[in-house]
This record gives sequence, C-alpha cells and structure tokens, in this order.
Amino acid sequence: MQTIKTLRHKARRLKLETYAVYLAYRDPRVPWPARLFAACVVGYAFSPIDLIPDFIPVLGYLDDLLLVPVGIALALRMIPQPVMAECREKARLAMQPGKPVNWVAAGIIVLVWLVLAALGVELMMLAVRGR
Repeated sequence: MQTIKTLRHKARRLKLETYAVYLAYRDPRVPWPARLFAACVVGYAFSPIDLIPDFIPVLGYLDDLLLVPVGIALALRMIPQPVMAECREKARLAMQPGKPVNWVAAGIIVLVWLVLAALGVELMMLAVRGR
C-alpha cells in the first residue's frame, strides 16, 4: 500500500512541476532557448499524441514514464531558480481547488484530431477507389 501512495505522490508532484514549467515558459525572464524547450516538453506532456502510441504494450507507456520526467528535469535546469520558485507557488495555488482547465486548448486539440481523422478517412477512400 505504501508503494501506491508513493506513486500517487510522485504523479501529483510531476503534474505540479509540469504546470510550473508551463507557467515559467510564459515568463519573460526565462531565456528563449529554455522557453522553447519548456514549451516542447509541456506540449508533449499535455498532448494526447505520443511518440510511441499507448496501445503498444509496455513501450507505449515507456515514453510517458521516461521522456516527460527527463524533459521536465532538463527544463528545470534551464529555467532560473527564482522564476521556478514563483511558478511552483502559482501552480500549487492554481491546483489546490482542482485541475486547471483550459477549454480553448482542449477544443483546439479535439479539432486537430477531428481534422486528422477526416483526412485519414479521405486518404483511405482515395486508396480504396484506386486513385
């Protein structure tokens, strides 16, 4: 039982750090290479699109278990500590009542998936017709 509690705590901590890195990426005091890297890491962490799809046994979750924490760790090394301390506090306060919800970002992601699905169906129809 202690292991499950430890894993939950680590997962919550990773979620908090990811959100704090997102807040730091938007801070003008962060150098642009760190902002670019942080944006990529956060985008990958929050994106439903994975490098290795989750339906592939073991490997599907391996990228989430390795790439996201390593990316966050590297981003934390690039972001100035005073900025990260502020962003961690903001993230902690924002996440207290529940998860922050960004309906615009969720809508854009759903829209992109729908467009990609429609494009995939269209390409399959063209292939079936022999064009």
